[in-house]
Amino acid sequence: MKTKAYAAAGVDIDLGNKLKSTLPQLLASTQRREVLGKVGGFGGLFALDTRKHKQPVLVSSVDGVGTKLKIAFAMDRHDTIGEDLVNHCVNDIAVLGAEPLFFLDYLGTGKLEPHVFKDIIKGFVRGCTTNHCALIGGETAQMPGFYQRGEYDVSGTIVGVVEKSKMLNGQKTVKRGDVVIGIEASGLHTNGYSLARQIFFEKLKLKPKSRVAELGNTIGDEMLKVHVTYGPLVQALLKKFNSKTTAVKAFAHITGGGFVDNIPRTLPKGCDVVIRKGSWEMLPIFQIIRDRGGVDEAELYQVFNMGIGMTVNVAPDKADAVLKFIRAQKHKAWMIGEVVKGTGEARVI
Repeated sequence: MKTKAYAAAGVDIDLGNKLKSTLPQLLASTQRREVLGKVGGFGGLFALDTRKHKQPVLVSSVDGVGTKLKIAFAMDRHDTIGEDLVNHCVNDIAVLGAEPLFFLDYLGTGKLEPHVFKDIIKGFVRGCTTNHCALIGGETAQMPGFYQRGEYDVSGTIVGVVEKSKMLNGQKTVKRGDVVIGIEASGLHTNGYSLARQIFFEKLKLKPKSRVAELGNTIGDEMLKVHVTYGPLVQALLKKFNSKTTAVKAFAHITGGGFVDNIPRTLPKGCDVVIRKGSWEMLPIFQIIRDRGGVDEAELYQVFNMGIGMTVNVAPDKADAVLKFIRAQKHKAWMIGEVVKGTGEARVI
């Protein structure tokens, strides 16, 4: 059979269609009753159940996973990237109190490799299933000559909903004396990889498959650990502690910008947050970065999460109960700081 001209130019539509034909079966576990139609239409359909909310507010976010992809390419492991992306997006809307509803993905690549495509989709499915979020559509673009061989890019968009009266707004509720609880990350999550790659692969001369004794792992596998989802935990905390009062006042997702740039988003102008170094168990990967990376320590807390993936501002009289509850949900957590008088900044001391 003669090769089609478009396939000869690098875009195999037939292969793309064949791979996409497997999607309904792969995505079955992510479906919610509000989803209408089938995957593959020009647009995803979701019928919002307005009976659950008096004043529903839709909350959306879009993101990628940055140069963490370079580690996936080097390790030829693609099953974690999709899950990273879903969890990152879920966390970004969870800080407002929003429940995730549906997710859309974008995958761009030079040549569509079937095993890579399926592994990425499996990651999306795991993330969406864990977060009870429907994967209702996406786009797969084949662009030969645009990407380096064996490389691709992914991004995702999430839409969630929150009751207007229950939407979290730390700028109105956070007060001096509030306690800041830090919840453990699994590792780098999805930020700081450009600097981390420079430290591990250029400065320390490691290879992605180099085994590092302190980690009990290869550096590549350690850097591919999945970004933790805090979405289900956030919903459980709000149900437990905010049904009558606002004991849980604000969350900050510690992503790009670290503590220094993310926590201030939750603060009123007259308050600072003071984060105390040494108040949590720092993961070994961050100890290596701190001790051997040659980076000013103050900058580390503006680039990396340093082992804390989410912070929670809590009323002081409820701090012990909230901490106990978080730990009961199988998340490590610590009291790592407090809200003090200031000008809307986060200080790490």
